[in-house]
Amino acid sequence: MPHASPRVQEPLRLAHVLQEKAGWRRPLQSPAWFAVRTRARAEKTVRDQLDVRGVEVFLPTVTRWSRWRDRRKAVDWPLFAGYCFARFDPANLLHVQRCPSVAGVITFCGELVPLPEHEIDGVRALVESDLKFDPAPFIREGDRVEVVHGPLKGVVGRLARKGERARLVLAVEMISQAVSVEVDAADVRPY
Repeated sequence: MPHASPRVQEPLRLAHVLQEKAGWRRPLQSPAWFAVRTRARAEKTVRDQLDVRGVEVFLPTVTRWSRWRDRRKAVDWPLFAGYCFARFDPANLLHVQRCPSVAGVITFCGELVPLPEHEIDGVRALVESDLKFDPAPFIREGDRVEVVHGPLKGVVGRLARKGERARLVLAVEMISQAVSVEVDAADVRPY
């Protein structure tokens, strides 16, 4: 591997330190799972293109009923819109990126970020089970959220507690006062 200039080495060293502190840095295993970004509504196309190229692909889907004027039909929708997962050797990155509907592969500071095997296994187990599941917004405690259903529809606040019953804090920041209320977790989305 050619020697990188000092200006390039410093950000890469910093990226390694941040990754190690975050606990997700590990040596790249060949092959490893990676998140592949797709063009809009092209997840199934990317799955098929990568499969034809001999790349192991996983596209988790959820079945939804779609209604047209004349009929209803069960349709499989991607669980994570805009993404599918591919297992490949990092040396074959160009082979993956050259698929026409691939928008890119997730990187951090220009380096490929392998996904933990247990995360893929967990999603695969859920999809293959008989349990009912739906995609959910990734919200952390402290994030600003908007209520999308119910009597508080349109209200924006900060998520104080997650769970089946989320606790939403509504603040009047100019006077440094707030009030909290419980809402159904399914009724909020990231703001």
